[in-house]
Order: sequence, then C-alpha cells, then structure tokens
Amino acid sequence: MKAGPGNEAAGKLSDHPGRVLTGITLKIMSVAVFVGMQTCIKAAGTLPAGQIVFFRSFFAIFPIIVFLALKGKLGTAFATKRPLNHIARGVVGVCAMGLGFFALTRLPLPEAITLNYAQPLLVVVFSSLFLGEAIRIYRWSAVAVGLVGVLIISWPELTLLTSGAALGDQEVLGVVAALVSAAISANAILLVRNLVQTERTATIVLWFSATASVMALFSLPFGWQALTPLQAGLLVAAGFCGGLAQILMTAAYRHAEASVVAPFEYTSMILGVVVGYFAFGDVATINTLVGGVIVVAAGIFIIWRERQLGLERTRTRKAAPPQG
Repeated sequence: MKAGPGNEAAGKLSDHPGRVLTGITLKIMSVAVFVGMQTCIKAAGTLPAGQIVFFRSFFAIFPIIVFLALKGKLGTAFATKRPLNHIARGVVGVCAMGLGFFALTRLPLPEAITLNYAQPLLVVVFSSLFLGEAIRIYRWSAVAVGLVGVLIISWPELTLLTSGAALGDQEVLGVVAALVSAAISANAILLVRNLVQTERTATIVLWFSATASVMALFSLPFGWQALTPLQAGLLVAAGFCGGLAQILMTAAYRHAEASVVAPFEYTSMILGVVVGYFAFGDVATINTLVGGVIVVAAGIFIIWRERQLGLERTRTRKAAPPQG
C-alpha cells in the first residue's frame, strides 16, 4: 500500500508532542465511549441480536451526519463508485456485530470485551491466507501466543462442550459467538482495507451504518421484543455512543500514527473490569485476567512489529537509487 498525502501528513503531525498527546487522548475517549455503548447494550437485557444491531446502526448515523454537516462534507458523504463493495462489507460486518451483541448479552462484560481482542490476531492470519501477505516468524509467534491467551480466557466454558450441559449454558454459547464474531470481524477488516484505498472514512462508516440498519430490519419477522422505555433509551444511547466513538477514533488517527494510538485500544480491558464490577457485579476471573494480559501483550507486539517494518521500508525507499 502506497503512502498517500494523508499518510505523509499524519507522519509529520505525529512528530509534534502536542499532536501525539491529542491523538492518544482522543483514542482513550473513543474507547471509553465504546465501552459505554457496550454497557448500554448489556444493561438493556437479552434482546434479539437483530434488534440491537438496528438500534446500534441506525442511531449511530445521526452524530456522524451532524459532524459531517458541521464540516461541510455532508453533500458528498454517500458518494461512491463501489456500492457493491460497501454492501459486501456491510453484510459481513452485520454478521459479526450480531454475534458480538449476542455474546455481550450473555457474558460478563470483561470477558466479552477481552475475547474481542482475538480480532487483530486473526487479521494477521487471514491477511496471509486470503491476501497472500508475507508474515514473518515474529508476527506468527505473537499470533500463536495471543491465541493461547484466548484459549485461557475461554477454557472454563469450552470444557463444558464435552458435556451435555453445554447446549443449555448461555455463557458457553456466548463464548462461541464471541470467537466466531472475532473471526468474521477480521474478514470485515480486510474488506475495509480494500475500501480505504479509494473511499473516504465517512463514506465507509455511513454506508456500513445504512446497510446494517436495512439488513437488521429483515430480522423483524423472527421476533423482535416490545421494549420498555428504559430499554429503548439504552439502545438509542448505544447507537449515539457508537457514532460518537467512531468520530473520536477517526480524529485520533488523524493526529498521530496508528502504531502510537492503536495500543490504547487495550484500555478497554481495564474499563471493562471496572464498569463490569460496579454496573453488573461481574468479577473478572483469573482466566480472563491472565489470558487478557497475554492477548494484549501479543497485540502490542504485533503493532510494534508493524511500526518497525514500516520504518524499515521507509529507510529502504530513501536509500534506493533514483530510477530513470
């Protein structure tokens, strides 16, 4: 992937300590708002996943539209020459989101958040399998270690799969849903990687939110539940939080390099443990804590390795003699 003007600008901006600090602050804020979104969804109870997806996607559109309108970019936000690619990304993303919400409503908050950390590890695996990217031993080792961490987190529930009690255990189903969601979500990331070559971030986000909202409506005949005013309010709040978090996350990456900002995604583990305990009485198990630390360490190593390889490629380009 060639570095475009935007990437070059980001590199220059990241050299300024003030910009870096702003980027990190915005990233932590986005993570906190995402945890707030997950908290609202969990507090709403065990509702149908399609119903949750609709509220999360539809009401996320409003803060994004307001933000784009304030920047004067609303008129062209939906403009694209690749509608089918956006729809494909939407279909994959909705499947991942639905399974993720199913898991969220059936697992303790710290466990649901931590299992989602499998996604960046699987992105490395799928990048090699489907895109033919060359993955060196360092990143394969980090992926292997990270997946061991995921196994440690999941082990108490996965051991129940050998017994007849598994099919009736909601936490077992939640763990399975979370892991499948992470795998599907990793594929969605690959589709987004392709889209960002030609599409703006706002276009990708709006198309996804719109596609997800429409697709979620198809689950209506399968039994949406009547909502209490509190449940409706929580789901609407979850949608607004999702849109706001997306804006904050995008702004964070405009202020500092991804390799600087990305590791702060893992602050959600700390927030998940704290919020889970005080809001739902969820006590993080030793498996979740130990496995989570291993997965976080593997993820940060992969981010660090990506940065090193990026610097190495930059030095090689600068050292190469001019062509022609």
